[in-house]
Amino acid sequence: MDISLPEWPWEMVLQVAKECRARVWAVGGAVRDALLGADVHDWDFAVQGDSLALARAVADRLDAAFFPLDVERDTGRVITESPEGRRIELDFAGLRGDSLEADLKARDFTINALALDEGGALLDATTGLADLESGTIRATTAAAFRDDPVRLLRGVRFEAKLGFGIEPATTALMERDAPLLGGAAPERVRDELVRLLAATPVVSGLERLNGLGLLKHVLPELEDLKGVGQSPPHRFDVYRHSLLVVDALERALAAIFGRETRPGAPDGAAAHVWRIIARALGQFAPDLSAHLSVQLKGGRDRALLLTIGVLLHDVGKSRTYAYDETGKVHFPDHALVGAEMSAARMEKLRFSRDEVARVQRIVHHHPLPLRLEKAGKLTRRSVHRYYRATGDAGVGLALGSLADLVATLGPDLKKKLLSRRLETVETLLVHFFERHEETIAPPPLVTGDELMDELGIEGSPEVGRLLEEILEAQAAGDIKKRNEALALARRLHEQRQESRESRQGPLS
Repeated sequence: MDISLPEWPWEMVLQVAKECRARVWAVGGAVRDALLGADVHDWDFAVQGDSLALARAVADRLDAAFFPLDVERDTGRVITESPEGRRIELDFAGLRGDSLEADLKARDFTINALALDEGGALLDATTGLADLESGTIRATTAAAFRDDPVRLLRGVRFEAKLGFGIEPATTALMERDAPLLGGAAPERVRDELVRLLAATPVVSGLERLNGLGLLKHVLPELEDLKGVGQSPPHRFDVYRHSLLVVDALERALAAIFGRETRPGAPDGAAAHVWRIIARALGQFAPDLSAHLSVQLKGGRDRALLLTIGVLLHDVGKSRTYAYDETGKVHFPDHALVGAEMSAARMEKLRFSRDEVARVQRIVHHHPLPLRLEKAGKLTRRSVHRYYRATGDAGVGLALGSLADLVATLGPDLKKKLLSRRLETVETLLVHFFERHEETIAPPPLVTGDELMDELGIEGSPEVGRLLEEILEAQAAGDIKKRNEALALARRLHEQRQESRESRQGPLS
C-alpha cells in the first residue's frame, strides 16, 4: 500500500524535532488514514526524546495552544488550525517501552500499530497492513482492553467509521472485558461516545455497543428501555423505537441536505418519504446547516446534541409506565422524568453545563410539537410560546418530532399524517429563520424600569411576568406601540390586583 502524508504539519514537525534533537514518527490514525486515502484530521507522534518539550516547541512555531495531557507519561497536545481553517489536534507521546516496535505493539489495534519515519519508511509491528487490506479490526494483544478499557469503544467506532469488521477473537475479548468500561474515566468515555455518534450510520454503532454488552456501561438508561412495551400506534418496545428515531433523524437530515439517503427503513419507511421531506424542507438546508454546526462551550455542535437528545427522549418511560383499565399503557410525566435522567447521565459523563441544559430541554419538551399540532393551526402566539419554552433547541426538536413520527409508523405512515407534521415543522422553521424578530424575539417596547415607574410598583416577579406578556402580545400582533404595551400592562396588573383582593374577602 502506498502512503503519502500531507506536507503540513508533517514536514514542520520533522524540522522542529531536528531542532529539539528528538526523533519523531507519525503513528496510529494519521498513518492508517493516509494509507486508506482518507483525509488526516488528527495526528499522533511517537517521540524518542523529550516529548513535552517538542510539543511546546511545535505550539510556539504555530502560535497554537499547548496542553500537557499526562506529564508522567510524557504526553502533550497541540490544538491548531490547518491552512484550510479546520481544527487539528497534534498529540505527542514518549515511546512506550524500549523501542518503537514495543510502542506499536502496546497500541490498541493492529491497523493503528503502524508508523512512518522521517525518511518515509513504513513500519508495521504486527499485521496492520494485511488487516487494512482485508478490512479487519484486530486487537494487538489479549491485554489490549485491560490496559485501557476505553479501547472497547474505539473498536466499535472504527468498525462504524471505516466499515471494517471486528474479527472473532477480538470480539470475544471485548465481550470478556466489557465490565471494565464502568471504571474508565468519564471524560474519555464521553469523547469516544461522541465520536461514535458522529459516525454514520449512528444506529449501527449503537447496535454494536448493545451486542458486545457495552451499552449498559455507557448509557444504562437506554439499556433499561428493553422490553418496555408501548400501545399502538407504536410497533416496538421503547428501546427499539429510540434507535429507530435516531436513524430516521439521520436519514431526514441527509434528505434535507441533499446527501445520498441510505436505502431501507427505519423499519420499512418507503423511499418516497425521504423525497417528500426533501421537497418540503430542503429550502431550509443552508440555515439548518449553519444552525446545527454551531458549537457550544464543550466544543461539540448542536447536531450532535440533537442526536443525543433524540436518542434519550423516551428514557423516562422505564420509570413511569402504568396501565389503564383497558390494558393500554401510559407514561405520565415521562418527558419530565426523562429530562432529569438525561441530565444526570450527561453530568456523569462530564458534558458542559450548556450541553446538559440543551439535551435536558430537548427531552423535556419533545412532546410539544405534537401537542401544538393537535391544538389546530399554529398561530404566531403558539409559535412564540413554543420557542419561549424550547429556546433555539426548538429547531432541532421540530426535526426530532418528524423523525419520531416516521419511526413510530414506519410503512404504515400515511401521506396525510406526514404532510400535517411537515406543515408544523415548516411553520416552526419559517418563524425561526425568517420571522425571528417578528414572532420569537420582538424588540422590547418598554423596559422593566419604565413599567415600575408607570404602574408605581417595585421590582418583583410581577414585572418580569408583565414584560413577557407584553412580548407575547407583540409576537401575536396584538400590540405594536409603546403606549399599547403600557396600557396592556396596566390592565393586566389591575386585573391581578382585583383578583387577589376578591380572594382575600372584605376586611373585618
